[in-house]
Amino acid sequence: MFKHILIPTDGSELATQAVDKGIDLAAGTGAAVTVMTVTEPFRILSTGSMQVESTRASYDADATAHAERILQAARAKAEAAGVSVQTHHKWHDSPYEAIIDTALAEGCDLIAMASHGRRGMAAVVMGSQATKILTHSKIPVLVYR
Repeated sequence: MFKHILIPTDGSELATQAVDKGIDLAAGTGAAVTVMTVTEPFRILSTGSMQVESTRASYDADATAHAERILQAARAKAEAAGVSVQTHHKWHDSPYEAIIDTALAEGCDLIAMASHGRRGMAAVVMGSQATKILTHSKIPVLVYR
């Protein structure tokens, strides 16, 4: 069975449910977890609402605080379940690449994540990190929907 599960999250309700399920899976199998979140660096020209409304310094501070809240909540859940946990906040232009790179670097043997299930133009414009991970990962991926 799996020994080390990577659980990426963006802090959304769906991703938080996937964190809970990934921790439950780890607790049931005796696996350790690494929970991570990825923040895209600040861009002057952006469609991201957080970036449009911010200066670089405030964006970086707000994004760091948001990531810390997400990761602390996941850490607390894992510790309460008796699961060995580590957390990472990465800054990267391509979240799916950061997730795959982290899984490889940490020796993870499963990526357990949510999929927002975007379709149509939303999928074209925003992309699907889950789809990109499924396409590029050599590590098994468990997708919660």
